[in-house]
Amino acid sequence: MTEVTIVVVPRERFSYTRESLESIFAHTHMPYKLVYVDGNSPPQVRQYLEAAAQARGFTSIRTDYYLSPSRAHNLGLASVDTKYTVFVDNDVVVTPGWLEALVNCANETGAAVVGPLMCQYLPLHEDIHFAGGELRIVRDVHGKNRLREKMYRQGQSLVKVRSQLQRTQTELCEFHCALVRTDIFDRLGKFDEAMLNTKDHVDFCLAVAQAGETVYFEPDSLATYVPSSPLALSDWHFYMLRWSDAWELASLSRLQQKWDLTENSYFKQKYKALGWRRRNTILMPIVKRLTFGISNRWLEKVVMYGLLAPIEKLLNRYITDRYAKQYFTPTPRSVPPSIAQEQHENIIAQ
Repeated sequence: MTEVTIVVVPRERFSYTRESLESIFAHTHMPYKLVYVDGNSPPQVRQYLEAAAQARGFTSIRTDYYLSPSRAHNLGLASVDTKYTVFVDNDVVVTPGWLEALVNCANETGAAVVGPLMCQYLPLHEDIHFAGGELRIVRDVHGKNRLREKMYRQGQSLVKVRSQLQRTQTELCEFHCALVRTDIFDRLGKFDEAMLNTKDHVDFCLAVAQAGETVYFEPDSLATYVPSSPLALSDWHFYMLRWSDAWELASLSRLQQKWDLTENSYFKQKYKALGWRRRNTILMPIVKRLTFGISNRWLEKVVMYGLLAPIEKLLNRYITDRYAKQYFTPTPRSVPPSIAQEQHENIIAQ
């Protein structure tokens, strides 16, 4: 009997689809079902996925619009009928035995959520991104709720520390790759789609802990997510929406309101860094070309913030406003991106 369904969802681009999916085919040897959620991928990727679904016999769900992570997770979850659901982003490469290790951990511990040892960047499986972490709400002396979030081992060399890593109960798991016991959704409900692009894993793990369930870190399961650098031109639109200012502000606002968190340095730092992914991934390569590769931080800042960033901000707002008019439907729990944008601008102005 198959007890696990792998649900693959878009993260921030589509150009790594084949490498990621082929690694799942190559390195997953226990029985599993596969649900692939394709949120408006470019024609070449769509054709590959259609052919793969026909050849491999997996379920493919496609929309003609881009998806937020929570929306994609919910679309995939609706097709799951197994004991466990494993959510995997479409830019993740897995290794032999990855799934068996996650399932074994869940079976042996009764965990509601199990996360692997997650690495980052190329070359694969060398640089640690995440090895468990801390996540809790702490009430300070003034009676204010503050969020405590910390990721372990980020940036460390895998070869140097792997022998020190052991299966352990933890508080945090990211959605790059995460096994979830499916029946937990009967108690928690679906993923909160008001969490549009960031801290959705924080919201989910807080809810799991609130329900009295456990999260585990399993280092015998190893995977790597590969960030989008350089970013293919065909991915620009999705990337700019996925990491848009409006979506991030709406997500942070939802997190703060939902868990009654004070607007402390945690949130203020997020506001200050707003748009950093787009600057690093889209704008910085353009800056390098315009400055002819000259390594001059002053010149780079002038081009970035004096020329490109203001134009990109306007374009980003246009993209998100257009998407909101076509696809975004506010719910009683959600904070529309336009309102979040106004809230942020008011904060900055104060």
